[in-house]
Amino acid sequence: MKQLADLSAAELLAAYARKALSPVAVTDAVLARVAALEPKLHATYALDSEGARSAARASEERWQRGTPIGELDGVPITIKENIATEGTPVPLGTAASVLIPAAADAPPAARVREAGAVILGKTTMPDYGMLSSGLSSFHPLTRNPWDLAKNPGGSSAGAGAAAAAGYGPLHLGTDIGGSVRLPAGWCGIVGLKPSFGRVPIDPPHIGRVAGPLTRTVADTALLMAVISKPDRRDHMCLPPADIPWRQLDRDVKGLKIGLLLDVGAGMAVEPEVKAAVEAAARAFADAGAVVEPARPFLTSTMVDGLDRFWRTRSWSDMNQLPPERLDKVLPYIRAWAEAAAGFSGLEVYRGFSQIGEIRSATLSASRPYDFMLSPTAALPAFAAELASPLNDPGKPFDHVCFTVAFNMSEQPALSINCGYTRTGLPIGLQIIGRRFDDLGVLQVAKAFEAMRAPQRRWPSP
Repeated sequence: MKQLADLSAAELLAAYARKALSPVAVTDAVLARVAALEPKLHATYALDSEGARSAARASEERWQRGTPIGELDGVPITIKENIATEGTPVPLGTAASVLIPAAADAPPAARVREAGAVILGKTTMPDYGMLSSGLSSFHPLTRNPWDLAKNPGGSSAGAGAAAAAGYGPLHLGTDIGGSVRLPAGWCGIVGLKPSFGRVPIDPPHIGRVAGPLTRTVADTALLMAVISKPDRRDHMCLPPADIPWRQLDRDVKGLKIGLLLDVGAGMAVEPEVKAAVEAAARAFADAGAVVEPARPFLTSTMVDGLDRFWRTRSWSDMNQLPPERLDKVLPYIRAWAEAAAGFSGLEVYRGFSQIGEIRSATLSASRPYDFMLSPTAALPAFAAELASPLNDPGKPFDHVCFTVAFNMSEQPALSINCGYTRTGLPIGLQIIGRRFDDLGVLQVAKAFEAMRAPQRRWPSP
């Protein structure tokens, strides 16, 4: 039998409705899991055990009366550190921040609180969210539950580790270049980067989205139904849409699917990853989908240009810090950003213009297909202590080329586990849809969830 901490949100809600389980018992079980594993994983920040227990007691009373207040009443959830929650400082993963309590919940946090979710606390991230790593100058090093010597990925590092370790069923992250999908791939879970603007967020920025990290596609859909509700603070969001998030059944027969094994830039795909993704593609073909190779479309000029723009954006923030605070920034991130000090205005503009080039090339390459498949990352999880697989601030984005393109093109993309390496590390399959077809991506992921090989037991480090 599953332990309480390992039950899905869908299972918990059904049990609450039958009065077969109590939100208090579930919250206590999840907090016990956290207490047992946190000394090894370091996935949480500002854990609020008493606040969670108080919320669980209130939820239990509502369920006993038969009056739940929302779609997530009594379900434990964690929220990434950079999604503000009222009263909790937002250090952005860096020791250079001044710790000031947030004045209000950011939109995704407000929606889950309104829906009755039990907020356990926040999860960790690296400095300024600009690493695919659990390395931070503020938080302790976050590790991967599948292998404590490995990285969970980032920047939603704590969320990925927490989901794989069973810190409850629901976890909220953010993604501007792969920060939900990369930890999902390296931690063997489901991570959705929604269409840009689908989930209101504050502050908004080009390519930046909030999205779920869960163990099942159904739980991801359940959370999307809540966090996609409107919030006027996001001036870049999409109009509200009536999406039947729970209608996940879909026959993949006849779908035209592009298989992308070479995106055109960045790291070459390692053999074990390639084999697992090809096996997933064969499963779709066996189910009646039309699968064909997709052409590469990224160039190093595009990726280098985006790098220049993001370095400049980060250096614009960092060079305003007083010296004693700047010295606290993670050295890798500081070295990466400081390189922008010598860029000319023309270089920065040309870097920014590559966002449009990436967007155009990505949409053109994906236009012939209903969906695309690719590796989430070219390699499995890397060493925990490294800032990135290459650990070189001169080549910071070589490992995100399969994910970042779809931030710039604003398409929905999801990572789901599709296999394991010889040493037992998860391998992520990325499923990409057309712009605004978030539900389609979830439906195809649900179909793959049913056709993939049996999954291994969740890790217990």
